[in-house]
Amino acid sequence: QVQLVESGGGLVQPGGSLRLSCQASGSILYINFMGWYRQAPGKQRELVAHITSIGSTNYADSVKGRFTISRDTVKNTVHLQMNSLKPEDTAVYYCKAAKGGDDYWGQGTQVTVSS
Repeated sequence: QVQLVESGGGLVQPGGSLRLSCQASGSILYINFMGWYRQAPGKQRELVAHITSIGSTNYADSVKGRFTISRDTVKNTVHLQMNSLKPEDTAVYYCKAAKGGDDYWGQGTQVTVSS
């Protein structure tokens, strides 16, 4: 089992920045990748960004150039730096870890971009 705890959400004005963190614990060996997904009201959950065990990254087109995913292997933590935030980035952001054929999810953290 892998446990994921997210932090860093909140309310920010358009153009502002937030940094989300996701700390993994438990059976963390052989995690294939970790990523961030988001779900806005009335919409499906979508991939925002992910990072593999060898450090390769992938981003949704809507966040390229604004968001950066990174990892701290010592602290088993993945970060999502979000800059130039837009109202359409408002959503609940979920951390996900993939290990073997299993997916593990965090509880989600709310990000609201509003003036």
